[in-house]
Amino acid sequence: MRWGHHLPRASWGSGFRRALQRPDDRIPFLIHWSWPLQGERPFGPPRAFIRHHGSSVDSAPPSGRHGRLFPSASATEAIQRHRRNLAEWFSRLPREERQFGPTFALDTVHVDPVIRESTPDELLRPPAELALEHQPPQAGLPPLALSQLFNPDACGRRVQTVVLYGTVGTGKSTLVRKMVLDWCYGRLLAFELLIPFSCEDLSSLGRAPASLCQLVAQRYTPLKEVLPLMAAAGSHLLFVLHGLEHLNLDFRLAGTGLCSDPEEPQEPAAIIVNLLRKYMLPQASILVTTRPSAIGRIPSKYVGRYGEICGFSDTNLQKLYFQLRLNQPDCGYAVGGSGVSATPAQRDHLVQMLSRNLEGHHQIAAACFLPSYCWLVCATLHFLHAPTPAGQTLTSIYTSFLRLNFSGETLDSTDPSNLSLMAYAARTMGKLAYEGVSSRKTYFSEEDVCGCLEAGIRTEEEFQLLHIFRRDALRFFLAPCVEPGRAGTFVFTVPAMQEYLAALYIVLGLRKTTLQKVGKEVAELVGRVGEDVSLVLGIMAKLLPLRALPLLFNLIKVVPRVFGRMVGKSREAVAQAMVLEMFREEDYYNDDVLDQMGASILGVEGPRRHPDEPPEDEVFELFPMFMGGLLSAHNRAVLAQLGCPIKNLDALENAQAIKKKLGKLGRQVLPPSELLDHLFFHYEFQNQRFSAEVLSSLRQLNLAGVRMTPVKCTVVAAVLGSGRHALDEVNLASCQLDPAGLRTLLPVFLRARKLGLQLNSLGLEACKDLRDLLLHDQCQITTLRLSNNPLTAAGVAVLMEGLAGNTSVTHLSLLHTGLGDEGLELLAAQLDRNQQLQELNVAYNGAGDTAALALARAAREHPSLELLHLYFNELSSEGRQVLRDLGGAAEGGARVVVSLTEGTAVSEYWSVILSEVQRNLNSWDRARVQRHLELLLRDLEDSRGATLNPWRKAQLLRVEGEVRALLEQLGGSGS
Repeated sequence: MRWGHHLPRASWGSGFRRALQRPDDRIPFLIHWSWPLQGERPFGPPRAFIRHHGSSVDSAPPSGRHGRLFPSASATEAIQRHRRNLAEWFSRLPREERQFGPTFALDTVHVDPVIRESTPDELLRPPAELALEHQPPQAGLPPLALSQLFNPDACGRRVQTVVLYGTVGTGKSTLVRKMVLDWCYGRLLAFELLIPFSCEDLSSLGRAPASLCQLVAQRYTPLKEVLPLMAAAGSHLLFVLHGLEHLNLDFRLAGTGLCSDPEEPQEPAAIIVNLLRKYMLPQASILVTTRPSAIGRIPSKYVGRYGEICGFSDTNLQKLYFQLRLNQPDCGYAVGGSGVSATPAQRDHLVQMLSRNLEGHHQIAAACFLPSYCWLVCATLHFLHAPTPAGQTLTSIYTSFLRLNFSGETLDSTDPSNLSLMAYAARTMGKLAYEGVSSRKTYFSEEDVCGCLEAGIRTEEEFQLLHIFRRDALRFFLAPCVEPGRAGTFVFTVPAMQEYLAALYIVLGLRKTTLQKVGKEVAELVGRVGEDVSLVLGIMAKLLPLRALPLLFNLIKVVPRVFGRMVGKSREAVAQAMVLEMFREEDYYNDDVLDQMGASILGVEGPRRHPDEPPEDEVFELFPMFMGGLLSAHNRAVLAQLGCPIKNLDALENAQAIKKKLGKLGRQVLPPSELLDHLFFHYEFQNQRFSAEVLSSLRQLNLAGVRMTPVKCTVVAAVLGSGRHALDEVNLASCQLDPAGLRTLLPVFLRARKLGLQLNSLGLEACKDLRDLLLHDQCQITTLRLSNNPLTAAGVAVLMEGLAGNTSVTHLSLLHTGLGDEGLELLAAQLDRNQQLQELNVAYNGAGDTAALALARAAREHPSLELLHLYFNELSSEGRQVLRDLGGAAEGGARVVVSLTEGTAVSEYWSVILSEVQRNLNSWDRARVQRHLELLLRDLEDSRGATLNPWRKAQLLRVEGEVRALLEQLGGSGS
């Protein structure tokens, strides 16, 4: 996996007249333009607009100009109510957009895409088979702004009809939404009345006759009293027809008769044809949006201007979009409400890294040419770096992304099959994606692409559908490779999209061998006639003495069973391939998939790989994650809306096959990054029962060294927090954990017996969370390691409150936690509040003789404490000797470890001390460690000189050698 702005598609249904009512949450939000915002939005100017490429954002608010066209006060008030209703409706956002923060709104982040004026000659020119590159604008045709669409043409003629076209993902719906809001807030002064229509809505009416006035009145109730005045509005009336590809228009007089009366009932398509002919309301202005394949449905003589929506062809537009979108304040919620919002500095750093990657990595800039992929990039970064809403997964982001772009979209409205555009893409692009994953490649030649697109095409209708897909959607999925030496090849627009489509291709059951296809046909044929044949054979067997008939009878019953087993074997093979991809040993020591995805978007800090170096093996670790995610109930429901249903039985059988393979390979001990990938698969699958069964054998959670971001903490807590069996050890050393992460992981900590939180920069705030953990009635932690964290004396004071009420902790490590004299004296005073502690490590805390001696005396009097570590503190020679004498003064008290020696012998804990030094050599103060090691070396030499026992001398020499080796690593003399 090496390396997204688009709002929901317009769909103004008949329910628009109920715009101010909240739709039922059970209804998919794409039935409407979007979900409503919480509460009422007061009518008035928006908070902020970004002026770019001639946007009309600096226009004045509505004035009293309406009196010229709509003289009555009632008509003026009706127009104002219409504005308020449209503003309320078009300002609503789906839940996918609410993740960007409570202040997010279209009017605060909109960046106009480039609109290039084109000519009919360009549209008639036959396109190349795989013309994925953006064509540069011709000389003399500068980009258009929204406010310039209806300006006079080059010959000075008034433009009344404008057709805007663009492939899937270029931002047609968002542009229309922005234009409507501009009018609502008084920034389109050229139009006194704007009436938007969704062609998808009109097509749903079928051939039912209705007049133009009825269509308007049904959808926009306030306009009823204005309808008689529409003809007088002239060019100040603007109709917006969004999604013309949904309508099958016939401009022949024999097919659609002439009609100029807005009150005459006709088919909706006939009304649109007469509006475009300028036979009905001839002075009205019309704006049409459509996909490229449907441009020819309107004869060019009825069009005054064509405009191609070219997306963000300028990198500066991409940067502006990312800056506006990512700088929105976060919602500040996460699982359990423990998330914290990113600071402005963190958001700025994110934007800067993304901007640098856009400048240096041209492939991601080519992907963000489509505004919809800018949205996907922002949504992915928000998922990786901001608090994650409950239930949101990476697969659900990609599925929602496809719903925002493809919901309700058919490949060809004139085709009787009514084939879903997304279903066609899953069959063709999914095949290409899966072949790439199976052969481990991300670059495709033109022959590869054509082979997948044209596979199985035999009829003229199928070729026509392929032609439409190439014009409208191919650029959405594939982009020309811009890397040096890869000219003429293609890549998926976003690398993760290849793995998503490959997984979709598998779970939809589109991958079939020839044997499976033939076997299925035979089984269906036998199943249809099997009962009748069996009945006839049964009668004949009774009448005639034919012994072969019962054999034939049984064979007929066997055929469907054989095919069922063959399909089952196929599912097991897919599950086997998926599990093997998840547990590839070649990927054991790379980053986890979440870090890989972040690096592909933001780039990698540090030097890039030299072009002459051999390329690294392609990694497809997201492929199994997406397979699991697509089998979840939520994603299957969304895919069904897109025309890609996954049957419940198929999902169950796939899950069983995956569980069977995971049960065999999932028991092996995995490196930390691979273990997190395994947990992330279960998080994407969103099936607690499945995860509990597969992970029932997991006893050690070792994620040491994995950077635990908020989303990773959420993943671990969601997968393991609800389990019942205890975890022997949870190791989160050096994971960059913060207090918010500790709160998120609380359910996992409650299952742990040993908890390692070393090297996490935890301070006073984290100690408060650890106190709550220790006081929890379900806490079963016996060993708590907090070494190498800046807890300080204040933090330990809070921690002792938890230890006072805890009955499970027996081993506590506070090594190198900045306690000082104050911290050790506090421990000495409160040590007796806990009666279960058996081992306490407060080494390397900068404490002096007095504090160390006080703690040692308290430890000697403690009823259960057996071992106290005090080495590497700022102890004098006399202090160390007093502590040695105290440790060996009487039987039954805690042993005190202050050196590598005990009298003239080697301490039995010498290996523990040196292993701690070796483990922390790179993180501790080297000069300070060197000084302590030299003191220990002097103690060893003194003890060796004071004994005559050859065995003890040999042991002391051996330990001296270990200490000298450490000193050499630190750059000391070692002699």
